[in-house]
Amino acid sequence: MVFQLETTSSHVVTNKMTMIQAINHALKTMLEADERTLILGEDVGKNGGVFRATEGLYEVFGDERVIDTPLSESGIVGTSVGLAVNGFKPIAEMQFMGFIYPAYDQIMTHVARIRMKTMGHFTVPLVIRAPYGAGIRAPEIHSDSAESLFTHMPGIKVVCPSDPYAAKGLLIAAVEDPDPVLFMEPMRSYRANRVEVPTEKYTLEIGKGRLLREGEDITIIAWGAMVPIAEQAATYAEQKGITADVIDLQTLYPFDRDIITQSVQKTGRAVIVHEAHATGGFGNDLVSHVNDTAFLYLRAPIQRVTGFDVPVPYFALEEHYLPTAKRLLTHIEKAVHF
Repeated sequence: MVFQLETTSSHVVTNKMTMIQAINHALKTMLEADERTLILGEDVGKNGGVFRATEGLYEVFGDERVIDTPLSESGIVGTSVGLAVNGFKPIAEMQFMGFIYPAYDQIMTHVARIRMKTMGHFTVPLVIRAPYGAGIRAPEIHSDSAESLFTHMPGIKVVCPSDPYAAKGLLIAAVEDPDPVLFMEPMRSYRANRVEVPTEKYTLEIGKGRLLREGEDITIIAWGAMVPIAEQAATYAEQKGITADVIDLQTLYPFDRDIITQSVQKTGRAVIVHEAHATGGFGNDLVSHVNDTAFLYLRAPIQRVTGFDVPVPYFALEEHYLPTAKRLLTHIEKAVHF
């Protein structure tokens, strides 16, 4: 898929960046572009963040723009709401997605509802950054993938990039959005690879997925850290004579309905992969969407490859919890040979 970049010149300069570098670059870009933009979070200032996403920003923009907060997620989000409705553009960091639960009340009752409660008189231009997912050997409650809690919350958008290029473009778009955005960052992808990323400001449209690979036999739907797994499984499948569409959703709410419908109507089969738990996982909403729009085209039951219905386990069993390309390949073959 070809992205349409909104840049300030016709000549695009790129550098190879990791995802964490692309996120840092996006934050710096927005802090420079608008003095109303602020960053709040635990250790985001002098320390540069646990993952160094905000490294160097405190030195450039000072402690009134890059703000170290107390260890209070509810306080971080509550303060950000007050800033947002009074003309600022706060970017609040949850150190890990597993730490977001104390802020759930603020997000559910205020962040997602103020536009509705004030009949449009106030908006909440707030971005909540949340590193998520397993695979980095983090301690307990550091590895959750809780996106479905927030896709079930009308009023907030949920974005999840899979690579450095998408991370920068989507984060800038999230900061410019007049409504609140939960920006999920797959931790295992932070330094997984480097890709060419424009050094200038550009945006990618929130709500649009991208087709990474085209095939005829099955549609694979993924997001975040599961996108490389989907691509690897598609490569394995191709060696067995099976070709696949691979879709990176990029936005979970509102998700790109058209790209899914068109693909499944073409291939007649679908498999969804995510690392969140199976029960109540966002993949279930995608199954419903496929049934609503492509049921008569299906040649096999829709497959799901997910994490298990247990808390994300400690180091020794962490890799057994996560979906793998080989486990995904098994479900691809199951659908194709149904």
